[in-house]
Amino acid sequence: MTLVAIILATLAAGIGSVWVAALLMGLGGNRSPGMMPQRLLSLAAGALLATAFMHLLPEAFESEAGAHDLFVTLLVGLVFFFLLSKAELWHHGHEHGAPPAHEHDHHDHQGHAHAHDHSHDHHHGHRHGGWAVLTGDSVHCFGDGVLIASAFMADMRLGLIAAVSVLAHEVPHHMGDIVVLRQSSSNRRVALIKVSMAGAVTTLGGIGGYFLVGQLQELLPYFLAVASSSFIYVALADLIPQLQKRLSARETVAQVGWLMLGIVLVTVVSRAAHAH
Repeated sequence: MTLVAIILATLAAGIGSVWVAALLMGLGGNRSPGMMPQRLLSLAAGALLATAFMHLLPEAFESEAGAHDLFVTLLVGLVFFFLLSKAELWHHGHEHGAPPAHEHDHHDHQGHAHAHDHSHDHHHGHRHGGWAVLTGDSVHCFGDGVLIASAFMADMRLGLIAAVSVLAHEVPHHMGDIVVLRQSSSNRRVALIKVSMAGAVTTLGGIGGYFLVGQLQELLPYFLAVASSSFIYVALADLIPQLQKRLSARETVAQVGWLMLGIVLVTVVSRAAHAH
């Protein structure tokens, strides 16, 4: 009975939070189509940074794990996601080799070729962000599943509260995930499916937590540090560079405002969930 409750609760928390995030984005995404992508990028960057620094890392450091080991895990995670991005770019470069120089001999084609190459590279430059956020999200969701399973094994009501808390604090974070995935895929449905699959890993964490709660509880702080490294990397290496462009004073204020909104949303919801 407890295992069935854990499976249902982790499915609701893991996948339900993704669908709620997508619904909220759908409700607000058509009002100002020109600026909305930039605003969502700012919101996503703020949400990812806040998730790492205001939620995951504090939770990791509240455990009995040593600070030195957690910082080493964070550093290794950042280097890993940097290498992952390099591997993706290298693979893309070999898969889509540069066209021979003689194909662009005519001057009137050079501008078009440059624009095409630039947009092509720009599009694929986000692929590493997508993979990094999916990897980190899966690790994060696995950790959430372990937390929910631990709560259910202590008390059924505590388990339900934990599941609702996870669902609530994952919504603003998953909004950031969906924005990153949409950058690497023009198909919105594919982005939603990928984030939903990462959310489903919550159930794997719940089942694993049910059978191996003692061992997984000891590793949980390191899961949190790895997930943090992916969110920090994606925000600083993929999202924020896209926001570093010359804007009017009004647009700059709006950009900073949406970044701060992402930080505030995650911080408030995470603190409320932690209090419960």
